[in-house]
Amino acid sequence: MKTMYTIENNTAATAQNEGPPSGMTSDVIGAGRLSAPGNRREAGTAAGNRLEISISRASRLVTATLLAAGALILGTAVPEARACTACNLSFKDEVLNERAGTPAGRDMLLAMENQKHLPLEGVSSTPFLEERPNGDPGTSGEVMEVASLPASTSVSAGSAVAASPLPVAASGGMNALSSQFEEIYANEDFIDIIRRDEGLSIPTTGYVPQDMVPDKSFTIELDEGLAYLGNSVVYDGFLTNGTVPGPTIVVDQGDIVEFKVVNKGTVPHGASIHAAYTQTSKYLGQIQPGQTKSVVFRATYPGVFMYHCAPGGHAIPMHVLFGQYGMMVVKPKESEYKLAAELGREPDVEVYLVQHEWYASGKDAVEGNPMYVTFNGKLFRYIEEPIEAKPGDYVRMYFLNIGPNLLSTFHLVGIIWDYAYWQGHPDAVLPGGQTITAGPSDSWVVEFRVPPDEGPYTMLSHAVGSTSRGAIGLLVADRNAETPVTVKADGPKYTAEEMEEIAANAVRTISPFRPGSMDVEQAHRYGPETEEVFVEIIGNSYYPKVLEIAPGTKVTWINEDVFSFLAGEFSGIHNAVSTSGPERFVSPLLAHGETYSFTFEEEGEYDYICTPHPYMEGRIIVTAAEEETEDMVEAPSGRLGGWTMGLAGLALILAVVSLVRQKK
Repeated sequence: MKTMYTIENNTAATAQNEGPPSGMTSDVIGAGRLSAPGNRREAGTAAGNRLEISISRASRLVTATLLAAGALILGTAVPEARACTACNLSFKDEVLNERAGTPAGRDMLLAMENQKHLPLEGVSSTPFLEERPNGDPGTSGEVMEVASLPASTSVSAGSAVAASPLPVAASGGMNALSSQFEEIYANEDFIDIIRRDEGLSIPTTGYVPQDMVPDKSFTIELDEGLAYLGNSVVYDGFLTNGTVPGPTIVVDQGDIVEFKVVNKGTVPHGASIHAAYTQTSKYLGQIQPGQTKSVVFRATYPGVFMYHCAPGGHAIPMHVLFGQYGMMVVKPKESEYKLAAELGREPDVEVYLVQHEWYASGKDAVEGNPMYVTFNGKLFRYIEEPIEAKPGDYVRMYFLNIGPNLLSTFHLVGIIWDYAYWQGHPDAVLPGGQTITAGPSDSWVVEFRVPPDEGPYTMLSHAVGSTSRGAIGLLVADRNAETPVTVKADGPKYTAEEMEEIAANAVRTISPFRPGSMDVEQAHRYGPETEEVFVEIIGNSYYPKVLEIAPGTKVTWINEDVFSFLAGEFSGIHNAVSTSGPERFVSPLLAHGETYSFTFEEEGEYDYICTPHPYMEGRIIVTAAEEETEDMVEAPSGRLGGWTMGLAGLALILAVVSLVRQKK
C-alpha cells in the first residue's frame, strides 16, 4: 500500500486544493486518492506540476485513529452525531503545515494574519493560530449578567420594565440631556459618537450596553428535526422552536429588546437579527450545542424584518437554506400608517405573512430550485384555513419574502393597495399598486379596505411558478366573519406524538442534506460499463445522495462548496466517511475543488457521512446487476449509459433481422 499522497494541481488553485489531511494514511483510505485535477474528468497530471507529501508514521497513526474512531462513533448514533473535533484539529494542522506552502494555504494564513488584531469574535479564522483569552464577556459572546438600572426606574412584577428606561426624544433617539443617559453611557468607549447621534434628525443606532434591563425579552430554540408541510409531505431539516418559520416577534419602536438563543441541536447554531441596528455576531455567533447566548439592543427603526440562524461563515447561508428563520416586526411610535390615520382606528384584520422555500437537496438549494414554496410553513395553508374579513374591514398585511432565493410579486386578486410601505416603514409610502416586488429578505406593509362585495380574494405570488408549488391562499369577505383577528407567521406546531404519527404515514419525506423517501431520492444507477462516477459535494449535501453501481466502479467525490475558511460547521470543507458496509473508506478533508476517489469491489450497501457536518448522509449500493435496465442514468463522463447501449444494441439486432428477411 502507498504511504505517499499525490496532489495533482493542473490549474491555478482557488482554495486549499493541494494537501492531504495531516496523518491520513492509505491503510485507512483503502483504494482512495486525493487529487485536485484541473479537468475533473481526466486523471492525468502535467509533468513537473506534481507535489508529493510524505506523512510521518506517528502523525498518520494519531490522526487516522481519531478520524476512524470518530467515524465509527458517528456511525452508531447518526441522529445524535456532532461535528468531529478531530477533523477541525486535523485541518488546523494541515493549514499550518502541509498546506502552508500551497496557494490556498497561503490565502488562509493571510486571512488569519489580517484578522488577528480585529474584533471579529464569532466570525474569524484566528482561533486556528491562537487561543482566545477566557473571561472577557465583551468579546467572547458569552451571556452576561443583567445589571440593574438606576434606582429612579421602577420595575413591576410580571414584566421586564414598567417604564421605558430611557425616554424617546423627538428624533427617535435617547435624550442626551437626561441624567439617566449620562449614568448609563458615561463609561462607554464611544460616548462622543453616542452623543452625536442623539442630536441627529434620524433615529440612533440600536446600540445599548449589554447590561440594560429590557422592555421585552424573547427566547428562540434552534435544533434539527421534522416539520410537516401538508399534502402528506414531511421535511427533515433545521427548525426554530420546532417549526418553519419560527415564532413571529412583535415589538414597539423604542423598546429595549433582549433576544436569547438556545441551541438545543447537535451542531453549532447562531442568530442574525435584521431589526438590530448594532453588533449581533459577536454575541450570537457560534453557539455550541447546549449553549445559550443573548444580545440586548434598542429597536430604533420601524418595519418588517427577518431574523435567521447565523452560526458564522459557510453555515450562515446553509442554515437559512435549511429552514431556520422567522419574522420580527417593529411597530412605529413616532409616525403612523396612513390608512390608520384616515380611518381613525387600528386594523380589523392583521396578517403577518412569510413566503419561503423548501429544498430536497443542497444542490437545488444553492441553485435556487425549490421543491415547494409556502406561506407561513404549509402548502396551501390558507386554502385549508381561509383568512376571514367582513366587507368594509380595514386590512393590514406585513409581508416578508424570506426566499432564500426566489423573487416574489405578491398580489391579491380584486385588491389595489391603498398604501404600500417599503420595508414596512411608515414614511416609505407608495399609494396604490397591484403587486409588491420582494427579493429575498425584502418586506412590505400593505393596507387596503375589503370591497363591499362578499367572496374570495385570492392571494398569491404572481411569479406563478411559486404559486403552483404551494404559495397561494384565500382572504374571504363574509358578513358573518368575526373580527378583529390577527394571523401570525408562525409555522404549524405539532406535538411529538402528532409528528411521529404524521411521519409514519407521510407519502413523502424531503431533506436537503440526507436521503429522503425513495420517490424523491431515486438511485442514480450505473451499469458495469461505467468505470467512474462523480458525486458532487454542494450545499452541505452529496449529489446524488444515492448511487447504485457495479463492483469495480470508482466513485470520485468533488467538493463544489467554495467557502474554505474556518472549520467544522462554519466551513465548506467536507469529507466522506463510511459508517456501514463491507468495506471502510475515510476520505481526507476536501477544500473547494479537491477530489477523493474510492473503488468499490465488494457488493453491499454503504452508508457514509461528512464528519465536519455529520447530518450530511449519502448511500452507495454496489450490486452485480444481471442485465442492464432502461432506468440506468448516463454517466457524467460522457460515456453511453446502459439504457442507451441497450437501445443501440436492440436497433442493431432489428436492422440485421430486417436485412436477412429482405435477402430471403
